[in-house]
Amino acid sequence: MESVKTQDVSVNDLNWTIEYHAERCTMCGSCVAACTFNAIEAGVSHRSVTVSRKAFPEPEAEHLALPVIRQKPVIEQACVGCGMCEKVCPNKAIRPVRNPDTRFPVLARAHGPIKRGGRSNLPTPRTLDAIVVGRISQMTDPSLDSERHTFDIRSPLGRVMLARELPLRVDGEDLVLDGRTPPVHWIYPAIFSDMSIGALSARAWEALALATAYLNEKCGMPVRMSSGEGGMPIKLLESEQLKYMILQIASGHFGWNRIIKAMPRMKADPAGVLIKIGQGAKPGDGGLLPAAKVAPHIQAIRGVPKATLHSPPNHQGLYSIEESVQKMHLSLNAAFGFRVPVAIKCAASSTSVSVYNNLLRDPYKICGGFFIDGIQGGTGAANEVSLEHTGHPIVSKLRDCYQAAVAQGLQGQIPLWAGGGIGMTGNAAADAFKMICLGANGVILGKILIQLMGCVGNEHGRCNACNTGKCPTGICTQDPRLVKRLDVDRGAQNIVDYMLAFDAELRKLLAPVGNSSLPVGRSDALVSTDRAVADKLGIAYAC
Repeated sequence: MESVKTQDVSVNDLNWTIEYHAERCTMCGSCVAACTFNAIEAGVSHRSVTVSRKAFPEPEAEHLALPVIRQKPVIEQACVGCGMCEKVCPNKAIRPVRNPDTRFPVLARAHGPIKRGGRSNLPTPRTLDAIVVGRISQMTDPSLDSERHTFDIRSPLGRVMLARELPLRVDGEDLVLDGRTPPVHWIYPAIFSDMSIGALSARAWEALALATAYLNEKCGMPVRMSSGEGGMPIKLLESEQLKYMILQIASGHFGWNRIIKAMPRMKADPAGVLIKIGQGAKPGDGGLLPAAKVAPHIQAIRGVPKATLHSPPNHQGLYSIEESVQKMHLSLNAAFGFRVPVAIKCAASSTSVSVYNNLLRDPYKICGGFFIDGIQGGTGAANEVSLEHTGHPIVSKLRDCYQAAVAQGLQGQIPLWAGGGIGMTGNAAADAFKMICLGANGVILGKILIQLMGCVGNEHGRCNACNTGKCPTGICTQDPRLVKRLDVDRGAQNIVDYMLAFDAELRKLLAPVGNSSLPVGRSDALVSTDRAVADKLGIAYAC
């Protein structure tokens, strides 16, 4: 008998094990073909059985070789629990099962730091779940009718000046604008987060862009979409639909060569420019696009060879808030003739308030928005240690920024946009309403959008293989064979349907508190069932 090799990896050491019923299996091979991670294979099971087929007992030994489906006990080809095998099996003979005895976190680090996509998998309680809308208008100030009342659901993107700061003069009986004011766009209070072509497949990114255009042109919802780091297709840059897009520039400056070359031919200005300083899922880290996802069309858009693309952790040459304002904000404002608001995106951290305060005091008054991204935000690729152990929850940091502005009488001048876990429970409208009441002008939606397109990854360790280029749903891969699995029109339709429901649910929450417009900073509408949360956020405690 062969001695037991205790150091060998077995399937019971992996995060997911395959439950297989040989008696149901017809060996059609669909599961093996559908598994993008090569985690299962067809094999042969050798069996020795004793049988008796005559009228009287006459036992005989038989040796059988039966075809079966086996899971590979290999770390690099470990099952991620995506469930594609179960989806394609006509007889329900196979499915992944979560393994509570996994040793994967220990064994996988033998090959270096673990990298993955998704968001934090640690069991972090959501602050928003401990908050409810507690102030309901009834007799003294009646509730509104969410179906019939007209609501003004718009938020600013751009620097909002105080009335006394506006360059106005009196000309007879008229007020005349005598000077330039910062550009301000009034948009829907939900921005589609910056997920690049590269992190997403071209078809997934196209579905997002189609949904954005449809919501604007057919539904009257001025939703804006951020391009993500990595540029955009030339045809979109030179189309009228550019006005729905926010161009992002990150520390790698990928794709900006093509953007600059396309500027003379742009038919419309973009909705804004977003300077990415940090990301909530991996604060302090730059962007990462593995070589497996740098396909020829990604190389063309970004202007790079096929290689793993790392963005520096900070913008080279920018080492202070003052430098950022003077160099990047001014240059990007000037590039578009001071017609396009320029905002900044930072990861939520203990320094967020300091950054926001400095931007508020900027004498140029050109910062058009402060985007804060919390620890529960998602990413396409990161070191797991960063995902799990760095960052800051978004709720308290948003509140701190808003209250710091209120203390100076500067609230509302630089719009606050918050993201990181919005819609994690499926109800983004409720999360958005609570964040607005705590001081946000709007929210940023990301992970929930790709889940609407079919992403099966979650914060409980399922799939999250966005970094591998083997996404089983065709969303986060550049493999032509896998990309075909994604139905662009259906993905866009799912997003449109969800956003229409989002709008209706937001009105359902506005109506009971008696607000016709967004209740920015109206924390009296909220109560918390957690004493610590109530004390930290300065809202009422209810039990």
